[in-house]
Amino acid sequence: MAQFDDGKDQDALRTIGEVAKATGIKAHVLRYWEQQFPMLRPLTRSGGRRYYRPEDIELIERIDRLVNREGYTLKGAKAALRETPDPQAAAQAPAAPTPAADHAELVGKLKAIRDDLKAALAA
Repeated sequence: MAQFDDGKDQDALRTIGEVAKATGIKAHVLRYWEQQFPMLRPLTRSGGRRYYRPEDIELIERIDRLVNREGYTLKGAKAALRETPDPQAAAQAPAAPTPAADHAELVGKLKAIRDDLKAALAA
């Protein structure tokens, strides 16, 4: 995660220069990513000055990881972000049933169908 040594609160808004310095991503790249990734929309004030929220910085770090470390293209990174827009929400999603539990449930249902069919044919 980006480390800011400016004494501001963790939830403070950051300028593009502060974000660029903390993440090591040049300001012109951040501006380009704003054009390429519609979900990256920092607040803008008069004069077009950008202010990044903590969630914007997290998104920048995810984009950087996907593009520069995992080798995604920009198009691929967009698709990956659409699939899992919020990693915290994905982590809190209920766990999928285990395959063994699914298998046992499926076998039980199939046996019930078999017994129903056997009874129908005997009648």
